[in-house]
Amino acid sequence: MTIKSDASDTRLRACVPSAVVRTLRQDIDRVSCEVLEEIQSRIPEYARPSDETYIKVIRTAVEQAIDGFLDRIENPDAAWDPEPFRMIGKGEAVEGRNLEPLQTAMRLGARVGWRRLTELAEPLGLSPRSLYDLGEAIFVYLDELADAAAEGYQEARAHTAGEMERRRRRLLDLLLSQPPASPEAVADAAKAAGWRLPRTVACVALDDPGGYRPPVLHNDVLVGLDRTTPCLLVPDPAGPGQAQLLDHALRGRRAAVGPAVPLADAASSLRWASEALALARRGVIEAGPGLLRCSEHIATLIVFKDEELVNALAAVRLAPLAHLRPSQQDRLAETLLAWLRHGRGAGEVAARLHVHPQTVRYRLRQLEELYGEQLHDPDIRFELEIVLRHRQASGKA
Repeated sequence: MTIKSDASDTRLRACVPSAVVRTLRQDIDRVSCEVLEEIQSRIPEYARPSDETYIKVIRTAVEQAIDGFLDRIENPDAAWDPEPFRMIGKGEAVEGRNLEPLQTAMRLGARVGWRRLTELAEPLGLSPRSLYDLGEAIFVYLDELADAAAEGYQEARAHTAGEMERRRRRLLDLLLSQPPASPEAVADAAKAAGWRLPRTVACVALDDPGGYRPPVLHNDVLVGLDRTTPCLLVPDPAGPGQAQLLDHALRGRRAAVGPAVPLADAASSLRWASEALALARRGVIEAGPGLLRCSEHIATLIVFKDEELVNALAAVRLAPLAHLRPSQQDRLAETLLAWLRHGRGAGEVAARLHVHPQTVRYRLRQLEELYGEQLHDPDIRFELEIVLRHRQASGKA
């Protein structure tokens, strides 16, 4: 890409004789050395005395800048190619620096160049007007160099950010793949994404990720908002402050975080989180806006893992209640669950249910008549508690 010089610079042709430009060109080596020495002594980022290749690159950039300036004052109407300076800006981004060292280097170069011009003004017969025009041209040119470098820098940063985002998405895909990807593939993808392999992870399933951005989460959190199950993958979830960070970042949103698991089991953490979120939508698990933690609802998740199987078990274990009216079924099921969970004393069960102990005794006698010896079998009692918990959580009791 080339850029046309500003037409206002044409006056330099009348003010700066071509012989002056030729003399200045002969001085490029000396000025370049002075600029290079100034830059390396004043800017630590560019001081690599033992790196001959790097020094050569800087010297070439300085010479290009000076030569380009002389082209400008010799022929202000000529098209100017900013690409070399865009490449310099890209190089700064690749080096991981911001633009401040480069901008400082440009200002130092302009200062050295101006100092040399003032030294040559009298020997070259430059008028005060010509010297003023040259000084103005230096600042205009400096702005153009800075703009070109900034454009290249931003382009490189955007490319780097986009590439890193693609690598992080690829890493997340591998971590959540089923069957699991090989440890070698995960390690390679993590290295490419600049992601430290943690010992444990937890996945967060998001209910409605529209417009969601996690601004307060650590950069190590992998984000997959465009996945079939929108999610976050959080490394070392039990680490200092992680729980508070998640709560703050997800405030006002419905989300569920799965249990902490080894890295190879990340997909399992996401599956549990997704199932918890689905149960919350149904009202089985009480959860308002904010983070739902699977670790607090493991029993419910297990009971609802295979509802068809639980329903089949319920048909067997609740068969003694099947002939009763629905209201009777509900009362006896509630009493039986409280009895199984909280002990066999009528007083304690009555306190849990907020009814009179005599009422509980009456219901327990009914249950003894309906179930008989089954209530003394620990395996049957265990199965009864499973199906009754499922019935209660489903809103059927």
